[in-house]
Amino acid sequence: MGLFDFAKDLGKKLFGGDDDPAEKIKETIAASNPGVDDLDVTFDDGVVHLGGKAATAEALEKAVLIAGNVQGVTEVRIDAMEAPQPEPSVEYYTIVKGDTLSKIAKHYYGNAMDYPKLFEANREVIKDPDLIYPGQKIRVPPKTW
Repeated sequence: MGLFDFAKDLGKKLFGGDDDPAEKIKETIAASNPGVDDLDVTFDDGVVHLGGKAATAEALEKAVLIAGNVQGVTEVRIDAMEAPQPEPSVEYYTIVKGDTLSKIAKHYYGNAMDYPKLFEANREVIKDPDLIYPGQKIRVPPKTW
């Protein structure tokens, strides 16, 4: 089952030359520790296959976003991943030119100053709230306050 399609030429550059793309993606997911045990990653012609056991639906979503926001990845599949069902109210957004987290927060939450909620929900793929790029995919958690 494909969870997301991604822009192949955009994203974090992780591998090249003799690097094993699957191993590099696995290391990146593990370093961010989103909550996936027994993580298994394979990579074939731009498609990442994830396996393992996610503690929460959010952990699975974050692992998918970490893998998908890598240059050279066109799709992430979760064929062999065990995880609870995702919350139906979680949305996903693809960054476009001119976006800021404040602008996205204003659209989804009605207040630009709520951008930290977006940043916190995507720390694994956004290291600096001022550095997002077109084509990057992020989670937009529901407004709960």
